Amino acid sequence: MSANSLRWNLSNVYPGLQSAEFTAAMAHFAEQVAALEHLLDERSAGLRPGAEPAACALLLGEIVRRFNALYEQAGTLGPYINSFVSTDSHNTLARRLDSELDLVNVRLKQLGTRLQSLMGGLAPVLDELLSLDETVAAHEFALREMVDQSRYLMPEALEGLAAELSLSSTNLWSNLQGVITSQLTADFELDGKVSKLPLPALINLHSHPSEDVRRRAYDAEIALLASVREPLAACMNGIKGTTNTLNRRRRRSDALHGPVDESRIDRETLDAMLGAMAGSFPVFRKYWRRKAQRVGKERLAWWDLWAPAGEIKKAYTFDEARGFILKNFGAFSPHLENLARRAFDGGWIDAEQREGKRGGAFCMKVRAPRESRVLCNFDGSLDQVSTLAHELGHAFHNECHYAAGKTPLQSDTPMVLAETASIMCETVVMQAVLAETTDPAEQLNILETSLIGDAQVIVDIHSRYLFEQEVFERREGGELSADDLCDIMRRAQMATYGDGLDERYLHPYMWTWKPHYYRSDLSFYNFPYAFGLLFGTGLYAIYQQRGAAFIPDYMDLLASTGEGRAADLAARFGIDIRGRKFWEDSLGVIGEKIDRYCRL
Repeated sequence: MSANSLRWNLSNVYPGLQSAEFTAAMAHFAEQVAALEHLLDERSAGLRPGAEPAACALLLGEIVRRFNALYEQAGTLGPYINSFVSTDSHNTLARRLDSELDLVNVRLKQLGTRLQSLMGGLAPVLDELLSLDETVAAHEFALREMVDQSRYLMPEALEGLAAELSLSSTNLWSNLQGVITSQLTADFELDGKVSKLPLPALINLHSHPSEDVRRRAYDAEIALLASVREPLAACMNGIKGTTNTLNRRRRRSDALHGPVDESRIDRETLDAMLGAMAGSFPVFRKYWRRKAQRVGKERLAWWDLWAPAGEIKKAYTFDEARGFILKNFGAFSPHLENLARRAFDGGWIDAEQREGKRGGAFCMKVRAPRESRVLCNFDGSLDQVSTLAHELGHAFHNECHYAAGKTPLQSDTPMVLAETASIMCETVVMQAVLAETTDPAEQLNILETSLIGDAQVIVDIHSRYLFEQEVFERREGGELSADDLCDIMRRAQMATYGDGLDERYLHPYMWTWKPHYYRSDLSFYNFPYAFGLLFGTGLYAIYQQRGAAFIPDYMDLLASTGEGRAADLAARFGIDIRGRKFWEDSLGVIGEKIDRYCRL
């Protein structure tokens, strides 16, 4: 396929960054934010407990509709600009426009904080307001959550100041980390040819069949990241220090308090899941010891973690990946297949590896055209086919919101449930690969690919959780050096990987290129991945029992993820997420794969 066919297309959103349509949309967004500011300035007294109930409900309904309209605009402009920023960090126009949009988004965030504060005051009369206005009633969950979380707000002036300061603090630290890591390249010899490879391409070589290639790629990656460790340590300190300060001011008990609330779970649920995960580490170490035997070692080095096993009979072209995904999505649900076909045929996917493009993969909801966009760095491996299916799962989740007519406030999904559809789609594809393969050598390779992903989401995610927990705690006492961060990362990896890895060859610089560490609004964006994998695994088991009858309930669950707590939504399927048994049962499914792997 041509390079252009591997790049996404957003021309149906706006013709270009310099087009009249885009310029007008930016101006209109700013105007509408100003109009809502004026409305709240002039009429917020009408949102007080003593106000006449019918008038108060009418005003609240109008404000909710305006917020939804603004979130629709922000959810179109933001992804459009990000489509340029994330794929070409040299695009100075896109970066400037991103900064301009941030200025307006900060004002919108301040308005959201004002509404949340006002909702706290309306708590005594909310039940009556819900009965007086259809829009208010339709957004009951979001409004009740605002009431609950209003207790953690600073005074309005301080919240406004914090939002404004984010433009010259946390936002810029995050942008700097993205620019630095996206522009890293190294000369690398592969198949007798020396090429300049970007960091994501080096990382993808983790799964190369040759240990010499894997180790040289690891060495090159470590050298690149070591060369930028000081500015990235400054970014980390800036983000975590600011977050700690705001958490204290907002009377949060610790850095984990906010992410747990935002995930719509409780500590009991998190502790049950993390405890079950820690209990599974010996099983994963059994897998790594068997893998070490296969590669002729006593223990694995870091660059062996992604090493393939068995016989690799093919590398996928992008067109082959497309066909395979469509076929197996169709076997699961025609709705899912139709969504994926729109994505492939509509230019929703940017799959090409290139310099200036961010590493990893993600999916963006693009609100106005009711579409999504997927970024990945496709290299033909089965792992990348799985990644593509994963991100298309996010797009399907978005589609369920669109199809159900959910507003932005109704579809605001917590982190833990945001991974549900993506894990399901990944599981569908990997199960299909296994089912179609009878050759033991190929089965071994497929199991290896699947277990590599499982280990990353259970064991490595736990190491990232431990790392971030200690960083937050120690940042309270002062700035952390790059050496400190590397030491914390090493110890977190040893606590989780244990004797499954050779302690001489870990990855002390994992903290440098994971973007979630550098987002002040995504603290602890690690445990949600584990939640998603284990919750999705449990749901897949229910799908295997119920078949096609499962699909309507599943789609309804996805459409409802912005309007319920995780425990309540899980209970629809008879799942108790506060007890360890559910998590241990899901981990047991992975354990069975490890046993099968060890027997081959």
